[in-house]
Amino acid sequence: MKQFVWFFASVVIGCMACNNEVKTDLKAEQKIVSDTANFTSVKWIDSLVNFGTVKMGEKIQIKFRCQNVGNKPLIIISVRPGCGCTVASYTKEPIAVGAEGLITAEFDTNKSHGGEVAKYIIVTTNTKVPDMNLKFTGEVTGDTSNDKIAIPHEPNMPKPLKKS
Repeated sequence: MKQFVWFFASVVIGCMACNNEVKTDLKAEQKIVSDTANFTSVKWIDSLVNFGTVKMGEKIQIKFRCQNVGNKPLIIISVRPGCGCTVASYTKEPIAVGAEGLITAEFDTNKSHGGEVAKYIIVTTNTKVPDMNLKFTGEVTGDTSNDKIAIPHEPNMPKPLKKS
């Protein structure tokens, strides 16, 4: 019983610590987004990328570049992929005036569907318009269809006995 109490207490404390960390991150993000004195300008070198044609099962990397064209450091505050088939990373340190930053997306075709795909990533920066949608498109081949065709069939029942 004591082990259960200790386990339960550690889970509660762990959850509280994670919850506080998320609140702190949100407060820091809100502070940066609302600090209009430190807004800058960004130029997206790559905001739409076509990755071409890939086979189902491949993981591909898509890179989006941006340049700080303002007069204050550019901060990429957050990067949020539009779905679970994409994981994104980005330049964490402030980007100096004239320098470039990078957002890298890894797209897992196993977690998507076949055919034409169009995915997006929302990037939040310390600019006048803080959110930018970066988009990547392409085609995934070799997928089996999600459409199921149901063909009615007779259940396997014993055949009736023939009368003699």
